[in-house]
Amino acid sequence: MIRIVIAEDQQMLLGALGSLLDFEEDMAVVGKAKDGEEALNIVNKYQPDICIMDIEMPLKSGLEAAEELKDHSCKVIVLTTFARAGYFERARKAGVNGYLLKDSPSEDLANSIRTITSGRKVYAPELVDMVYDDHNPLTEREEEVLRLIADGKNTGEIANQLHIKNGTVRNYVSVILEKLDVGNRIEAISRFKEKGWFK
Repeated sequence: MIRIVIAEDQQMLLGALGSLLDFEEDMAVVGKAKDGEEALNIVNKYQPDICIMDIEMPLKSGLEAAEELKDHSCKVIVLTTFARAGYFERARKAGVNGYLLKDSPSEDLANSIRTITSGRKVYAPELVDMVYDDHNPLTEREEEVLRLIADGKNTGEIANQLHIKNGTVRNYVSVILEKLDVGNRIEAISRFKEKGWFK
């Protein structure tokens, strides 16, 4: 019997996933969590074979929880609506065993669970393609500047923190806007978040 914990903050979906997997003769849902923090507690308590995680959840995201389970015997499957290269990259670095999209057919989930239990990894094909087409165009320094902008810092504060001149910060901002193909700082932050590139 494959023992499963599901972490999903949308109650209706959590219930539906639980019922769906309980219909499978070789699977049993042993715990349900509404956030990443609760998921970790349930995994540690019940020691399941698989934990299915949504990404965007309160208290602790599915990716943060997956990172904490990296060396755990429980295998992690990310099940999300977000087909974002940055999220996928971070999930792979966290050692997740599967990354599936919620709009996949329901039988794909059960089959993927069996495949992962047998020791293989399963990634949604569109994500694998996306990783090769869609990479973060910013350098580490440009990303650092954008992160400080996202934290609400102005040009002078960024210059002080990074020990550079105001003009250099403005140059970085121009390059960031050009690389992300956006018109202003707010759009740059949105685009970067949307792609899942913020670590």
